[in-house]
Amino acid sequence: MQSKSDIQKLLTIMERLRDPITGCPWDKAQSYQTIVPFTLEEAFEVADTIERGALDELPGELGDLLFQVIFYCQLGKEQGRFDFDLVVDKICTKLTERHPHVFGEMTQASSESVRETWESIKAKERAGRSLHSVLDDIPRALPALTRAAKVQRRVATVGFDWNDLGPVVAKIHEEIDEVMVEVAAQDRDKMEDELGDLLFAVVNLARHLKLDPEQALRRATNKFEHRFRGVEALAAQSDKAMQEHSLDELDAYWEQVKKNDPLKD
Repeated sequence: MQSKSDIQKLLTIMERLRDPITGCPWDKAQSYQTIVPFTLEEAFEVADTIERGALDELPGELGDLLFQVIFYCQLGKEQGRFDFDLVVDKICTKLTERHPHVFGEMTQASSESVRETWESIKAKERAGRSLHSVLDDIPRALPALTRAAKVQRRVATVGFDWNDLGPVVAKIHEEIDEVMVEVAAQDRDKMEDELGDLLFAVVNLARHLKLDPEQALRRATNKFEHRFRGVEALAAQSDKAMQEHSLDELDAYWEQVKKNDPLKD
């Protein structure tokens, strides 16, 4: 069990790394902006560890992610803006206020009603911050699929959404047709625009199915990678390099791998 002294040890290590005289040159040179890529990388490594089922590695990866938080807190402390204690206080207050069914008198019957309450409370918080749009506080740095889903969920809270799957699926077919029109015209800028619309429509389908598009795509990519490695292994058993195989031969390897693959389609 972590104790307050364990957290203090980590905070002290961070202070020493940033010490103007005896600190680490690399750590001393960092800023909020330069740390962001490392924060994103560490978050994805946590996700990858969980998806691989490598839970023995998870404490180490979570430690790396926690260090990112500690780094930002040290920068904030040096500038007199905030410190670790304030960050902890902020999240404790937020969690308490957003869980009235746990810390208050409200009762909830399902996870869906809990989510609705959470979104309602967040909407009130946004209204109190004098935002000009319900979309104002959605970070642009989010992965594209995640941000698209978040934008769609947010506009749905004010009624801008379809009530059933029919129009959602129809929109995907419509966008496919529009992509192919621009493919025929060979206008790359318009192709990119229409392809983006198609991806946005597919994200909308994922949202209506209550699936995470980012996770779904990672799963599909991981499955493809697993199977392609199998194709490479079969090709290596022949007397020809991968590039010397015909597409039909490689496709036959693919079907062989797929047939024996424990991963579902």
